[in-house]
Amino acid sequence: MSVGQSPRVCQPLAEPVELAVRRQVSPGYVKCIWIANMLIWPEVAEHITTTTGRPFVANGQHVAGGGCINAATVVQGGDQRYFVKSNDAAKLDMFTAEAAGLNEIAHAQAIRVPAPICWGTSGDQAYLVLEYVEQGQPQPESMTRLGQELAQLHRSFSEHYGWHHDNTIGTTLQVNTPSSDWVDFWQRHRLGFQLELAKRNGHGGKLQRRGERLLANVGAFFRAGRPVASLLHGDLWSGNYTFDEHGHPVIFDPAVYYGDHEADVAMTELFGGFPSRFYDAYREAYPLEAGYEVRKTLYNLYHVLNHLNLFGGGYLSQAERMIDMLLAEVE
Repeated sequence: MSVGQSPRVCQPLAEPVELAVRRQVSPGYVKCIWIANMLIWPEVAEHITTTTGRPFVANGQHVAGGGCINAATVVQGGDQRYFVKSNDAAKLDMFTAEAAGLNEIAHAQAIRVPAPICWGTSGDQAYLVLEYVEQGQPQPESMTRLGQELAQLHRSFSEHYGWHHDNTIGTTLQVNTPSSDWVDFWQRHRLGFQLELAKRNGHGGKLQRRGERLLANVGAFFRAGRPVASLLHGDLWSGNYTFDEHGHPVIFDPAVYYGDHEADVAMTELFGGFPSRFYDAYREAYPLEAGYEVRKTLYNLYHVLNHLNLFGGGYLSQAERMIDMLLAEVE
């Protein structure tokens, strides 16, 4: 199996988000993206050749199913294989930001990511070419290593929260304007941004009334002090990591920024959680501060609001419950 696609829930579900399952790509969808992608391979192959300095001719492709955001294809020529994401040409900025995020994580030399090779447009398609990562079976120590390496990634620090580049969370814009104030950053660029988007999407009433009260009280969750700005994956759920042929962890599909390391750990718990070995190893390498069990709801509310905005009202009641839980802690 290759990595690079981001399988997500593509429709609102009756179940809580923790019970959400991946939607499988339909045969009709696969056929459409296959026809579109066949037209871009000569230009993609030329771009790979120019970037790597190795002649590349695509003589085999197969669709890598999974997600509902991008088309994903494995392309092969001789002894070279690459993982290619494609979408409408208007999505080039999304791929550019993803490549920059992968390079930011790679620069930390803490955990493996698929290397971005090249990206651009061909006709009406944008594409991102990634290193092909051969998936292997996890070893007994693989989840422990994932916890340790994520903690090491989080020890890459910045003077400011945010990042030099806006990117996307799913297909939603993620604003990363640098800030020296974590509370203001989370109020304005995370919860406030999603609540405003929800209002524009027709979700008013209780969500907005209670949401405004929560925004006014975000500082109450950080009375003990402000977190350091750690390098974050930004969208770390079970669909965005795998293990390579050696059993070593690989993370992908990032929504990179610098922020509280607890935000990444909280996200790992949102869709059912990772195995306990991961958390034991992470906490030993980078302990979580008192109050994390409350703050994780504050951090995961961002992702649930984003799911509400992406997929509709199936997430509304969950977002409202989370807001009520948080307000009960501070009012």
